[in-house]
Amino acid sequence: MLEKKKDDILEKLVHINRITKVVKGGRRFGFSALVVVGNQNGKIGIAHAKAKQVPDAIKKANEMARRKLKQVSLREGRTIHHDVYGKDGAGKIKLRSAPKGTGIIAGGPVRAVCEVLGVKDIVAKSMGTANPHNVIRATMKALSKQNSPKHISLIRNKKISEVVEKRG
Repeated sequence: MLEKKKDDILEKLVHINRITKVVKGGRRFGFSALVVVGNQNGKIGIAHAKAKQVPDAIKKANEMARRKLKQVSLREGRTIHHDVYGKDGAGKIKLRSAPKGTGIIAGGPVRAVCEVLGVKDIVAKSMGTANPHNVIRATMKALSKQNSPKHISLIRNKKISEVVEKRG
């Protein structure tokens, strides 16, 4: 797991795969890298890149992910607004908001996404495939599906306080 901090963006390597191309003279090896980057404050980007050497593939993926940053709304800056389900290919994921102090209860690829996103309390269950590419894409779909109380209040023409349930 490679971690770097440049201009306050955290980079995390999720998966490396060796690719073999069989040619007349033998085998040619290449590498692909799956990377997630984020500012730990609601912005996240994912990318997959290939190169002949591992460091080049990682660098390429990091640059691509930085260009694809997306904003995800968080509740209190530590968890998601509500429970969501995401599916991509055979990757299925269920994300549940959690109370303060729970921590990140999630497997490898989902944990990496949550850490760079800035989520501190979440419970996630990955079902179906364990393929990191599909799991991460399913996680991104689930995160993009959630609605913030601000968004819901605009749709319903109500005040945010009328939409948010009171905890007591």
